Amino acid sequence: MKKLLLILFLSSIAVQAQTNYNADTTYTPKSVYNKEIKNYPFTSIAQSKRHPNVLEKKEIVYCKINDRKLHLDAYYTNQKNPVIVILHGGGWKSGNKSQMETFAQEMASKGFSCFTIEYRLSQEAKYPASIFDAKKAIQFIKINAKQFNADSTKIAILGCSSGGQMAALIGATNNNSTFENNDTNQKITSNVQAIVDIDGILAFKHPESEEGTVAELWLGGNYQEKPEVWQQASALTHTDKNTPPTLFINSSKKRFHAGRDNMIVILNQYKIYNEVKTFENSPHSFWFLNPWFDETVDTTVQFLNKIFKIN
Repeated sequence: MKKLLLILFLSSIAVQAQTNYNADTTYTPKSVYNKEIKNYPFTSIAQSKRHPNVLEKKEIVYCKINDRKLHLDAYYTNQKNPVIVILHGGGWKSGNKSQMETFAQEMASKGFSCFTIEYRLSQEAKYPASIFDAKKAIQFIKINAKQFNADSTKIAILGCSSGGQMAALIGATNNNSTFENNDTNQKITSNVQAIVDIDGILAFKHPESEEGTVAELWLGGNYQEKPEVWQQASALTHTDKNTPPTLFINSSKKRFHAGRDNMIVILNQYKIYNEVKTFENSPHSFWFLNPWFDETVDTTVQFLNKIFKIN
């Protein structure tokens, strides 16, 4: 009996460990600022603004996986606007949707229905779980578009750092069945009409890439162990005639450009519109910081206005 109780106790701990993992909170706008202030003494953290034309709804459950609820926050206006689905960065293991609030508020004030997305991080679920999560969020937004004055025919997927890598992958697999089945093997309609990749890599195994243990944690092994997964998780692998118009916004750190120029060659081959904006002498997580925050917003607005034909 004692042995049986011990087994049950250990089993309960194992289950709890799978569902109540310790979230990594090391990646935040404040931690980025503290890291970069020595090299960029003129910088400051971009501050949240309350715009009178922006409505907010937070902690909306867009998906349930067993007992796990995934949430999104919505920022929108009284007008029907194109959609931006926003994925935070943090090396697939840290960060959260709230750190993109300032960006979402600013973009919403300029005529977009913005959604910051919670997705499962690598300590909780390995790739491609977070890709499924983001695609489920897109599906939820399409179904509930009227509630948020969202134009479901004009959706951009935008991400920063690891979120940028995910955004590019989601856009590049628009008409690809690779990621179209979720945990219950149901079809997910998640097509988007534009990609905004903010300093996210396009290829994990590439001469410019320096991905190591952090990528391994998300991908479930190193390149020698799982080469097919490293290739499958790279947007460059899937880029083709169905890839939507793409904006690359980059820092001066070349490792975060990995695969970008190769992807541009393919986009140009199919005459798919693309732009590159590179901030010289900038840190990786520039989107949290002034003076780059405002220019990141402006560059994104100009690109999406062009793609969605907004005057």
